[in-house]
Amino acid sequence: MARLLAHMGAVLAALTLAVQPVTAQSILRDAETEALFRDMSAPLIAAAGLDPNNVDVVLINDPSLNAFVAGGQAVYLHSGLINEAQSVGEVQGVIAHELGHITGGHVISDGGGKAAQGISILSLLLGAAAAAAGAGEAALGVIMAGQQAAMGKYLAFNRSQEASADAAGAQYLSKAGISGKGSIAFFKKLQNMEYRYGYTRSYDNEFYRTHPMTSDRIATLQDTYEQDPAYNVPFDPQLEARFQRVKAKLIGYVSEPKQTLRAWPATMTGIPARYARAYAYHKEAHIDQALAEADALLAKAPGDPYFLELKGQILLESGRPHDALEPLRQATEQTQNQPLIATTFGHALIATEDPANFKEAERVLKAAVARDRRNPFAWYQLGVVYEANGDTARARLASAEQQVMSLQFPQALRSAEAAEAALPKGSPDWLRAQDIAMQARAAIEQQRKRK
Repeated sequence: MARLLAHMGAVLAALTLAVQPVTAQSILRDAETEALFRDMSAPLIAAAGLDPNNVDVVLINDPSLNAFVAGGQAVYLHSGLINEAQSVGEVQGVIAHELGHITGGHVISDGGGKAAQGISILSLLLGAAAAAAGAGEAALGVIMAGQQAAMGKYLAFNRSQEASADAAGAQYLSKAGISGKGSIAFFKKLQNMEYRYGYTRSYDNEFYRTHPMTSDRIATLQDTYEQDPAYNVPFDPQLEARFQRVKAKLIGYVSEPKQTLRAWPATMTGIPARYARAYAYHKEAHIDQALAEADALLAKAPGDPYFLELKGQILLESGRPHDALEPLRQATEQTQNQPLIATTFGHALIATEDPANFKEAERVLKAAVARDRRNPFAWYQLGVVYEANGDTARARLASAEQQVMSLQFPQALRSAEAAEAALPKGSPDWLRAQDIAMQARAAIEQQRKRK
């Protein structure tokens, strides 16, 4: 489900591929989660007039209740938001709102930024009143600098964008035939947060906000949604069941095991509960208990590729790579070589340390990076295979791929130059090594200029 707990290596490797997007936070990648996000957002993306193949919904490992867009056509959801959401409809409401920012050009628009002359806003949380204190402190500094008017213009501009995104999100939900009840429920969560933090309505609070008052947003949207024919349409039951699985899986992965086991005690035998406990037990190295939960899940759905993946990952990470091969091979085949799952399978093949498995590992990993190049762990494993086969040039190229995605630009430059020197001149791999070297040089130069 990319601060990815990268030091856990391939513990549930589909969930642990470290990357640093522009937010400098870690992306959580998981095959099941990404498939769910794709299916739950596709009708909304289409309703927004965008191509579902060009829009990504990305999960960020951050406990705060937030979502944002930050350039391009990508919606970022914090893990804390998934944790707080009670239904798939709530998350769809957030996605619809964020798509409103994309279609409104709010990511690239700088009208408010120009007015504020570069003022830094410390928090752009989605209506979260918890940010009020931070925004107030930032505002105090601005006032002391005599720039309160500029701050007002900037905040007013952002409030206008948020209201516009609210309206667009409501339109996309309606067009997709999805009830706005989830959106209202989510905004009420934000309102409850305001009450918990003792946030009350006043002129100062209204002025120093990047978002409209939550109560105003609820009142406006409630009226809009209640008039919509889709308002009383139930949420898709299959998507809802999948969401509850993914939510439990995510919480089991990111939360402390004690918290997970309190929330899902052994008396609970549903799929979400077993999913969460399997991850909690695995994190505490209670391997027998983790495997028992995985086997119980497979007893309910023997062919489920994500349950097979889970069992394979537990076995792999407990030092039993040979035993992990069969469930991971089945999971890879049943998902038609889904890249994240295939990467874990390739890792298991390498971890057996049996040279007879390396040819299959190379084939699996090459197929994985061909379908998803944004997978540094897959490139690392592929480099291991190349090095074991004596293909040092391509091992260096694979290292360069992994390093440039991890923003390790000096190392990427060295690896790319070493690969370029050894690869056949003019070959596709030689050209790729050149491209990475140029990218790394440009990034290093930009970093120098910032200093």
